[in-house]
Formats: sequence, structure tokens, C-alpha cells
Amino acid sequence: MPSTPPDPSDPEPQAPLAPGDDECCGNGCDPCIFDFYAIERERFLKEHKAWQDRQAARTAKD
Repeated sequence: MPSTPPDPSDPEPQAPLAPGDDECCGNGCDPCIFDFYAIERERFLKEHKAWQDRQAARTAKD
């Protein structure tokens, strides 16, 4: 049974790039670049889970 290809109108969310250790200035910024990354990563994980659920629903229909 062939798998259903991804829907081109619903692309898979892309994970944010983690900052390198050398990208933090070390001055105790609030928020720090790592804080921004953590927020973006959490958003990505939620969006990716929702995308996976939509893909599973599409596959189940076929």
C-alpha cells in the first residue's frame, strides 16, 4: 500500500536553528539568544505535532 505524499499546500514546519555557543555574548542578557531559541523551539514542536496530526488524518482518509 503506497503512502500518501505530503500535501504541498501544507509544508512540514522547519525546526529553528540552534544558536552556537559563540553567539551568546555572555553578558546575562534578558532575554538571551538561548531564551529566544527555546521559545521558537517550543513553538516549532507544537506546530510540528499539529502538522503530523494533519498528515495522519489525511493518510487515514485514503
